Amino acid sequence: MVTTPRKKNIVLTALVALEAASLTSATSYPGPHPHEISPGTPNAKRSIPLVRRSPTPKTKEEWGEWAHQQRQGLSQKYGAGGAGGKADESGTKEKRSTGTNLIVNQGGDSSYYGTVAIGTPPTSFNVILDTGSSDLWVASANCTTGCTLIPKFDTTSSSTYQNLSMPFDITYGVRYVRCGFARITATAGIGLMGLAFDTIASSKAVPFWQTLASGGAWNESVMAFHLTRFNNASDVQRLEPGGSFDMGFTNTSLYTGDIDYVALPSEGTYWILPLNNLLVNGNSVSIPSGRASYAAIDTGTTLVGGPQSAISLLYNQIPGSQVGSGNFEGYYIYPCDTNVTVQMGFGNSSTAWTISPDDFKLSELEEGQCLGAFFELSGGGSAPPWIIGDTFLKNVYSVFRYEPPSVGFAELSSTANTLSGASEAVPTPTLASTAATVSASSTPSFVAGDTSSACSLRQHSRLWALVVSVVAAVVGMLLTVQ
Repeated sequence: MVTTPRKKNIVLTALVALEAASLTSATSYPGPHPHEISPGTPNAKRSIPLVRRSPTPKTKEEWGEWAHQQRQGLSQKYGAGGAGGKADESGTKEKRSTGTNLIVNQGGDSSYYGTVAIGTPPTSFNVILDTGSSDLWVASANCTTGCTLIPKFDTTSSSTYQNLSMPFDITYGVRYVRCGFARITATAGIGLMGLAFDTIASSKAVPFWQTLASGGAWNESVMAFHLTRFNNASDVQRLEPGGSFDMGFTNTSLYTGDIDYVALPSEGTYWILPLNNLLVNGNSVSIPSGRASYAAIDTGTTLVGGPQSAISLLYNQIPGSQVGSGNFEGYYIYPCDTNVTVQMGFGNSSTAWTISPDDFKLSELEEGQCLGAFFELSGGGSAPPWIIGDTFLKNVYSVFRYEPPSVGFAELSSTANTLSGASEAVPTPTLASTAATVSASSTPSFVAGDTSSACSLRQHSRLWALVVSVVAAVVGMLLTVQ
C-alpha cells in the first residue's frame, strides 16, 4: 500500500555561528576541577553537558520501524550535504580557555543530547552535538507541530535578535527545512549543534567550534568525547549520566596511554578517516582501500553503517546470522547466545579498536534472536561509504583535532569505564551567573525565519524519523562556562 506523506509545518530557529555567548554551568566531573570564572580569565572553562533518553520497551515491529528510520535517515543525511563558503576569520579573539561538560544519556545509548542558552536575556534550548553536520538551529515560537514539550525561541524576547531574511535549505534525515536567516549577537547555542566543518554547512557559516578553534580561543584546538554505556543495564533509567564533552583540552583522567591520531585524508568536510582494518571475532573482513574506505566519525549517529558487500562479509563470520526483511532490510539478525567482538582500525595506525559485544547487540527482537548494530548503508554523491557512530565511540575516548586536522582515539581509563552503568545522579545544568563573549568572525549568527517569521519543514515519511542527527526528539543539554 502506498501511503501519501503527511506534511507537518515546523518553524525552526537556525544558529550557525555564534558571536557573544552567555554560557551556563553544570555539576562536577572527573578530571581538572571546574570553577566559575569571569569572562576572559586565562584557562576559563567552557563546557557542554549532553543528555539522552532511556529506552522504552519495544516490540519487534517497533524495533523494525526504528531500524528502518535509522537507515533511511542516515542515508539521506549524508546524501544531501550542503556546500558552504568559508568566512573571514578576522575579529576579536577571546583569551585561550578550556572546558569540560557533562553528558546526560538517553534511550539506552540510542542518543546523546544537551541544552544551551540563547538570546538576551538567555533561555535554555535543547540541542544535539553532531560531528556529522555543521549547522546550528532550534525551534522558534512559530512552531506549531511537535513543539509542545520543548523550549522555543521567541524573537521578540531577545534584545540582540536581528532578522536578516536570508533563505537557505537543510535536509536532515527525512526532513526538509526551508528558512531564512536572522542575526543574533548574544547566544550560547541551541537545537542542533553541528560540529563538522563549514564546507558542508547549508548556511555557509562557520560552526561554533570552528570559530573557537581557528580563533585561538582554546588552549588546544581539540574537542573530545567520552560516552557512557547503559544499553546492557537491566535497570536503566529514562536518563542516566552520559559522559563528557571536552573543549580545548583532553581529560587525562578518562583515558590511558597515548591518543592515536590519524590525519584526515582530504580537506575538512566531515570528520573522515580511512577504515583500513575490520575484524570479527579475530577474523579479517576484506574491505576496499582509497576513497571506498572513507568513514565519517559521527557522534550524532547511533549505529554503524557500511557498504553492502562489507556488511555481508562481516555477518558471514557470525554463525547463524541471517538477512533481515521488511523494516529490517539492510540489517542482520543473529543468535543472541553468540558473543560478537568487532575491531576497527584506521589510516596508517596499527591499532585495532574493539567494540564491546554489548554494543554490537542492538536489541533482542524475540527469544534467541538479536539485531546487529552494523547495517548496510546506501550512500550518495560525495557521502563517505562508512558512517561510524556511538556503537563504536562508546568504546574509546575520541578526540577531534582542528590543527593538524585529524581524529584520535585512546583507550578508556578505569575511571571512565566505571561510569558506564553506574548509579549516579544525572547532571542538572543551570544557567550560569557569568557570561563569556565569543567572537565568531564577520560571519553573522543566524536564526531561521523568513520574512513572515515562519519556515516550513515538510516531512516526507509517514512517521517521524528516529534519527539522532535531527532535533525533533530533543532533550536538554547545556553549554557552560566553569
